Amino acid sequence: MKLPAIATSVLITYTENFDGDPIIVRSPGRVNIIGEHTDYNEGFVLPAAIDKATFIAIGKREDGTIKLVSKDYHESYEASVSVLKPVKSWPTYILGVVDQLIKRGHKLRGFNLVIQGDVPIGAGLSSSASVECATAFALNELFQLHITPLELIDIAQKAEHLFAGVLCGVMDQFISILGKKDHVIKLDCRSMKYEYEPLVLKGIKIVLFNTNVKHSLASSEYNTRRHECNEGVALVKQKVEGINSLRDVTLQQLKQYVDPVNKKIYARCKYVVEENIRLQQVCEALKKGNISSAGNEMFAAHDGLSKEYEVSCKELDFLVDHVRNIPQVLGARMMGGGFGGCTINLVKEEFVDELIVKTDRAYAQNMGKQLTTYIASTEDGASLIYQ
Repeated sequence: MKLPAIATSVLITYTENFDGDPIIVRSPGRVNIIGEHTDYNEGFVLPAAIDKATFIAIGKREDGTIKLVSKDYHESYEASVSVLKPVKSWPTYILGVVDQLIKRGHKLRGFNLVIQGDVPIGAGLSSSASVECATAFALNELFQLHITPLELIDIAQKAEHLFAGVLCGVMDQFISILGKKDHVIKLDCRSMKYEYEPLVLKGIKIVLFNTNVKHSLASSEYNTRRHECNEGVALVKQKVEGINSLRDVTLQQLKQYVDPVNKKIYARCKYVVEENIRLQQVCEALKKGNISSAGNEMFAAHDGLSKEYEVSCKELDFLVDHVRNIPQVLGARMMGGGFGGCTINLVKEEFVDELIVKTDRAYAQNMGKQLTTYIASTEDGASLIYQ
């Protein structure tokens, strides 16, 4: 089997730096088709694994030393299995996984590891989760730990929480481990139950336009939105039994109990409740292979994120409005937490090159910024590709 170029690269680097034969694993980044800011409201998300991934070549050592080499950063790092602590750089995502494994009672020796990937960093495609999942998957294979996929997901998420210090949801790690080509995962963020839905994009590409904007508002406004959602839940809870989150609230209840009290809170909650409804409608459309219908829900999701949830920015709005009336663009919306990052677009393949040129020019003229574009397709989750 011919190895992907990056897999070959990590293999060559491994043999140049270390003795013995490694195994090689890959774990992908992701896009989220629809379902934004629904996760912390116990709703649904609809991610897909993509053909941008982290690759790791890894082999055992006889001692307790951990030797890491990053091809992307042209750096190496050394640590000990017995002394693990976070560092302010790429090794922390790897060491956090090792820390989790040891805390769960797994016996690890030292190891040599070479890492390289093509998941863009800072573009909202979950590069950190890809690294954590690749590491967890690789160590599980190398030391034959017999850890289930769901526990690997939990290990990767906890590594992000405790070592990287980011209290992320579980979607990114979930799809990186369990992704399936030509499918999305409909993940219930309350029960953690999941099912695969078809995403067959014949003649259609996923195009990501990166605004190259990251507003400082993102983290503070994220916390504010969580608080506003909880406020809406509390208002409904006063009148209706059995309400625990916005997952339990209907649009009628919001209109009746929240709108008269606080119109801003009503708008926030309305977006979340409608986003869960839109996600179900997208799943129905995908079952029928109706990508255009799914795309229309993406446009509606962006409007809700921009006007009701107010987590967009002028650059994101410009990019969605720019493609909105182009027949070859079936759907588009901002993706991720907001205030910057990427828009996700479903584009007919024959129009991709032309769209990129036109959008790049329009973005520079109107926003005075440079656009970065990524073209993606769906792919399987974490896998062993060389042993």
